[in-house]
Amino acid sequence: MAINADLHKVLDKAWQDKSLEEILDAPVEALAGVSAAGGKSIRDALGVKTIGELGRNKYFKAAQALAALADAS
Repeated sequence: MAINADLHKVLDKAWQDKSLEEILDAPVEALAGVSAAGGKSIRDALGVKTIGELGRNKYFKAAQALAALADAS
């Protein structure tokens, strides 16, 4: 199944043309709107260094599941 995503909305310009593997290995600062200071805060607070780690983080998964449940109500 093909998946379409507009990466221009979620990634900084330097990362928009990278492969999915490269994006998942990118620092969280590669996400649009995450500053260097914000990336440092995420690393310090959660030990998360990459976009892939952020997406697989148990706290973010739990929050996303709870938000989805609330949206479905």
